Amino acid sequence: MTSPIDAEGGSAKDRDNAAAYWKENVKLLAILLSIWFAVSFGFGILLVDVLNQFSIGGFPLGFWFAQQGSIIVFVILIFVYAARISKIEKRYGVGDQ
Repeated sequence: MTSPIDAEGGSAKDRDNAAAYWKENVKLLAILLSIWFAVSFGFGILLVDVLNQFSIGGFPLGFWFAQQGSIIVFVILIFVYAARISKIEKRYGVGDQ
């Protein structure tokens, strides 16, 4: 079976399948990176004064997002990406099967 990723010399169906796979992969990456950007830049920098009115463990919430929140969200997003890309790969017949 030809892999959708390596479909350069394959049939038109393989090329369409590969294009759909990469389109879905890039869409997923764009969504997850947008979430990470919103949390790290938005909450940690732009909204820091508003968030500092609240606290977690004695630390201002804006400071917490800048120091810990964006890192924790990034790690969670890695696990979300791994789970979602696994489903996408199964749908297109690529990757670990």
